[in-house]
Amino acid sequence: MKKIYFCIMVVSTLLFASCENDLDQYPHEETTSESVYTTADNYKAVLAKLYASFTTTGQERGGGNSDLSSNNGQDYMRCYFNLQEAGTDEVASTWLEGDKVIDLTYLSWDANDPWVSDMYYRIYYTIALSNEFLRNATDDKIAGFTEDEQADIVHYRAEARFIRALAYYHALDLFRNIPFVTEEDPVGAYAPPRYTSSEIFTYIESELKDIEGDLLSRSEVEYGRAPQAAAWTLLAKLYLNAEVYTGEDHYTDCITYCNKVIADGYSLEADFQKLFNADNDLRTNEIIFPLPVDAENTVSWGTTTYLICGEVSNTSDYQDPAAYGVTSGWGMFRVRGELPALFDETDGRNLFFTEGQTQYLEEIDNQSYGYFMSKWTNLTDAGETASNTVDGGVNTDFPLFRLGDVYLMLAESVIRGGSGSSTAEALNLVNELRARAYGDNYDTDGKLTASDLTLNFILDERARELAWEGTRRTDLIRFGKFTTDSYIWQWKGGVKDGKAVDSKYNYYPIPTSDLTANPNLYNEEY
Repeated sequence: MKKIYFCIMVVSTLLFASCENDLDQYPHEETTSESVYTTADNYKAVLAKLYASFTTTGQERGGGNSDLSSNNGQDYMRCYFNLQEAGTDEVASTWLEGDKVIDLTYLSWDANDPWVSDMYYRIYYTIALSNEFLRNATDDKIAGFTEDEQADIVHYRAEARFIRALAYYHALDLFRNIPFVTEEDPVGAYAPPRYTSSEIFTYIESELKDIEGDLLSRSEVEYGRAPQAAAWTLLAKLYLNAEVYTGEDHYTDCITYCNKVIADGYSLEADFQKLFNADNDLRTNEIIFPLPVDAENTVSWGTTTYLICGEVSNTSDYQDPAAYGVTSGWGMFRVRGELPALFDETDGRNLFFTEGQTQYLEEIDNQSYGYFMSKWTNLTDAGETASNTVDGGVNTDFPLFRLGDVYLMLAESVIRGGSGSSTAEALNLVNELRARAYGDNYDTDGKLTASDLTLNFILDERARELAWEGTRRTDLIRFGKFTTDSYIWQWKGGVKDGKAVDSKYNYYPIPTSDLTANPNLYNEEY
């Protein structure tokens, strides 16, 4: 059984008031009992709740005593996976009607889409928790604690700001122009102002730079908490996509922060698949910031349970659920044919179950069409099932940030003209990934030369390295391929052969419920 780590200690005794009436129709701050912030241990426990807000839906095991009355029961990362992957070439959803993912799948959503709304309110719930924590963690509020306790809470405060910055980054990437609220704003009936994507970019950048010195190093931090390198990685992601958000490139800045991560002593895990199994908590050499999932302490029916149970068929005569460490498959999704077409046979990341399946999809919601993903498992290093997925979900953590992504971000930024590295260094880093992927076939099939490093190659390599890790939509938008006709995949736009769609689908709309309640908000194209 997996060791109990810091951020999977979800505290059910420190009850936060649930948001009622659809968050009063706008993001607002939670009201928490003053008795909570009386000991340093309680501060750490509340911080654990902030971390757990990405993977759980309530105060009790399995999501009981739910956090949000407005939410349809889905956790943050289940929403995030669907918004980042369902409409791309990486996912073909089977349960279109039952899971309400038709519009996400066909790039045809509107401001009333349930998944869009759930994601929005999950993001702002995490922001609200962070603001509430920070309001109670000022120097004046913690002055009565010992010096050591105050020093600990300063670290907790930096981590809360990191969590808030991460949530704001997701809001920026998904929604662009969004409401903005911090611990300095009033609690209760308050309509936050609308910030442009450029303003949100500047805020996130400033926050992450400001907290760098107060975050713990990777050698000091407990598993599941954010080290300094997590802030550097998030800055690199922000800078990589800066042209999308602000119209100005920051590729040199991206390289700067990728270099800081690399210099911090991380290294690639030798076995690619071990990054995605139930013992992946042991991969701190490569995994920079994980979201822990545990069948006893952070039971989640989203996050990695959704991925692992969802990638296994519930009708196939060929696929064995036990081979993935699950009790039974959910049959939620497969991949569209364009994704496996990117892989060589000797690429060790070519992790698709193909027996009895066609590569391309005559029908998108028929499990016979489309290969199944087999990248994620609930198996230990020893090949044993880690947990009973019916009772507690999986035991596999979600590696939100890892070194392989940093290597590819640096390489792309070099190709796009950023300074601070070189083509030779970029080539070396990408070839490290290829050497791991191809193993004994690296010299004949996988090794690259400088002429191979083109932008289109990097986009394809990101699909090979990072499939189903929540990056694909963002990548396709950055390369100008998500809504346009420059790259077409099956069922893009809701037709079998695919088609371009309106450019407004490069971002999601603010939900109608929030537009109704907050006069400061509006959608420009929806």
